[in-house]
Amino acid sequence: MTGADMPWTHAEVETLPGFEEFRPLFSEQERAADEEDWERADACYIQIRSALTLTFPDGGPVAEFMLHIHDDGTAGWRWHDEPFAAVNP
Repeated sequence: MTGADMPWTHAEVETLPGFEEFRPLFSEQERAADEEDWERADACYIQIRSALTLTFPDGGPVAEFMLHIHDDGTAGWRWHDEPFAAVNP
């Protein structure tokens, strides 16, 4: 962990071989956010949430999270004990 800007936590990450199939999705999410294309960013978020889980250090599941893994080897995430409001109601 390198810092926090509530509600976001930031860290440097080490990607492992299983990450490679998701790298294009995270890159697309980053481009969408940089271009302020929130519809495209939301679509990436939905794909990430449907494919990946986040767990606490004790192994318990995180109810809801947003995760951004950047091309520069850093990441930002936020989490909550309960699901966020629906992105697309």
